[in-house]
Amino acid sequence: MSSRNPRTEGTAIELGSSVQADRDVQSEDISAEGQPHSRETLFKLASAGLSFLCAGLNDGSLGALIPYILRSYNINTDLVSVVYGTTFAGWLVTALINTHICQYLDLGVLLALGAALQLLAQVLRCWLPPFPLFAVTFFIQSLGMALQDTHANNWVTSMKVAHRWLGFIHAMYALGLWIGPFIATPIASAGEPSKWYLYYTCLVGLGAINLTLVLIAFKDSIRLKQPSVSVVESARGETVGPQKPSALAEIRNTLRLPAVWLLSLYFFFFLGALITASGWVVEYLVTVRNGELSKMGYVQTGFAGGMFLGRVLLAEPTKRLGERRMIFVYAVLCLVLELVFWLVPNIIAGAVAISILGFFSGPFFATGVSIGSQIFPASIRSNALAFVFMLGQIGAAVFPAITGLIASREGVKVLQPILVGLCSATGIVWLLVPKPNLHRD
Repeated sequence: MSSRNPRTEGTAIELGSSVQADRDVQSEDISAEGQPHSRETLFKLASAGLSFLCAGLNDGSLGALIPYILRSYNINTDLVSVVYGTTFAGWLVTALINTHICQYLDLGVLLALGAALQLLAQVLRCWLPPFPLFAVTFFIQSLGMALQDTHANNWVTSMKVAHRWLGFIHAMYALGLWIGPFIATPIASAGEPSKWYLYYTCLVGLGAINLTLVLIAFKDSIRLKQPSVSVVESARGETVGPQKPSALAEIRNTLRLPAVWLLSLYFFFFLGALITASGWVVEYLVTVRNGELSKMGYVQTGFAGGMFLGRVLLAEPTKRLGERRMIFVYAVLCLVLELVFWLVPNIIAGAVAISILGFFSGPFFATGVSIGSQIFPASIRSNALAFVFMLGQIGAAVFPAITGLIASREGVKVLQPILVGLCSATGIVWLLVPKPNLHRD
């Protein structure tokens, strides 16, 4: 962890400073509690929450719809994995261009562009398009989601008592995961042939509200960024001081920090487990456990509902009892519950286990963001968090796609060992993430 002198007095000084730092953080949180946010700020928080609700409704419905998609397009699971592949491509493209476009577009433009792309994707889906176009819509959707959710995340980390507001916006995502199957399953199972694609008409309406709210709430930053004074003076041939680093220099400075890669790996494995479970659990229960298709879609709602409650109820205890300690405890509990889901061949037991697993996985995302905002230096924090989110979402696209490819050859039973491996990797990498009190600004 550190190459500091291990002498006793050095350790005492380091521990003393850590204790004092923790006291400072607690006193800052207590003082901030009594300072209400302005109406404009609360409106922006509502917009950020709605963006995550839209993302949850998009992601949460896919698992319930996959069995109908397979039958409607007459394809197998390896072609469904193309959907996850295009999602991966969207997040990858955004990761590559994010630092560059951030030098020209202000926050409101980035959020509005993301919301508009998501709305376009839903419009293209709601009329049963050919499967190639349907797959491309997930590329468009992931581009928009990467822009809006990443920068909404970054903005919320700057708030007072940010851990609570992070808990709120990520609870909204879990709420979307929860209610998505409740809406999608009745629509998809209403008749023969299934008109599952009509579910996306609901997301068209919500996407329009999302875009409108962004345009109103963030109207103060809907503009192109102006060149800095130093750049203007340099263009005139005048002597200038130190200039803002270029996009490539900012990327190099960000990727040089080991903590960025470690936290990115944590999100890579965690989101990989989350979206893989959400996407394939229904098909697993139908194919392996012989569950009834019209009912198994609701099992996914138990998983998402547990996650929603976990993000609402566990945010404060996790902060009070120690974020690093509690996330590792939750990771161990999730691994145990996943083993129960795998090894107990009973649909009811599996549904209960996966719901409780969702509850304990609830704080993972918001706590990871909170830790990241503490361990990254202020000069690279925005870029570092953006990279972390995007690499995490790449994991969310890669592992479900891999699961689909393997399942097409070996069967959907491969879901369980993949989830066990991802849960284990999440807990192990979390232990390697640096402690915040060693990396304070």
